[in-house]
Amino acid sequence: MAILCDRNTKLLVQGMGRMGQFHAGLSAEYGTQVVAGAHPGRGGSEIGGVPIFDTVQAAVRATGANASVIFVPPAGAADAILEAAEAGIEVAVCITEGIPVLDMVRAKRALVGTGMRLVGPNCPGLVTPLQCRIGIMPAQITRPGPVGVISRSGTLTYEAVDQLSRLGIGQSTCVGIGGDPVIGTTFIDALELFEADPETQAVVMIGEIGGSAEEEAAEFVQSNMKKPVAAFIAGQNAPPGKRMGHAGAIISGGKGKASDKIAALEAAGVPVAPSPAAIGQTLADHVPGLSA
Repeated sequence: MAILCDRNTKLLVQGMGRMGQFHAGLSAEYGTQVVAGAHPGRGGSEIGGVPIFDTVQAAVRATGANASVIFVPPAGAADAILEAAEAGIEVAVCITEGIPVLDMVRAKRALVGTGMRLVGPNCPGLVTPLQCRIGIMPAQITRPGPVGVISRSGTLTYEAVDQLSRLGIGQSTCVGIGGDPVIGTTFIDALELFEADPETQAVVMIGEIGGSAEEEAAEFVQSNMKKPVAAFIAGQNAPPGKRMGHAGAIISGGKGKASDKIAALEAAGVPVAPSPAAIGQTLADHVPGLSA
């Protein structure tokens, strides 16, 4: 049982501009069922063999799409998220960077009770190896196996996955949750899914400075997880008051420091890699016997 996406996923692409078209093609090449695109004003046309509809609702009605990936520009992305929820989409992955925080606060509140799971925004998406790709993640570096990967950082998601694959350790699902201050699926949400997934035996969690998500995740691991977790925290040398990469990666008011996150994780029994180059090996040392 894969989490979030699998062979039965029917993917809709919201925003069929150049980026949407490019990644829709890569997902289809990987074997994902890309069944529709939604782009106002282009309804009735086809792009790369994919039928285009003016609205998400029309696309869902015609194709049975149950997941979407959103490449809509920042000003309209929150509305695109809500349009997906109103159409009955089960999982929406929002790639868009730069969505105004107040727009996301409004969208997240509106999603309560809809039944749709949002991943992102400002994230690389999901890959369940050899089954489904939603987003912009390079699926060719993945391999099927027992390790779930969760990350706030897109590029460090790729780095961790590549290290695991080179060590012969495959992945169950790789999830980039995004680095914005307001996101849909959190560390705890993803950890809960992996804990319940019989195909996942261990988890790699990649956090970064800013906020308290990693400390909250450490508490969840200690109280609720039986499966082993290894971690890495990015931004260990970041100066206070400077935003590093993501909108949420900033130390402010003395909170959000890497040292506090590392201490919380280690207190919960989670080994923390000393550098990005050691993420895969840290898990391998913590949980022997994962490699195929």
